Amino acid sequence: MKTTILVASALAVALSMTLAPGTKADDQEKCFGVAKAGKNDCKAGSHDCAGHSTVDADPASFVLVPAGTCEKINGGSLQPKA
Repeated sequence: MKTTILVASALAVALSMTLAPGTKADDQEKCFGVAKAGKNDCKAGSHDCAGHSTVDADPASFVLVPAGTCEKINGGSLQPKA
């Protein structure tokens, strides 16, 4: 399970890095629950912004991924998890 989460997180990071500069925000979606610790794109419940998550797969932290990608990532969710 932990390995699956790490692989999914690595995939999410890799996919977010492949976006071309200037990609419109409409072409991206927030993917919660897959960010590696310190690699989230923005706010979660217990911290202010990017890079502040302290655990892998924080259910309230997200990374931006190409639209239509998040739900294909194991553990990915378009909404923050409780």
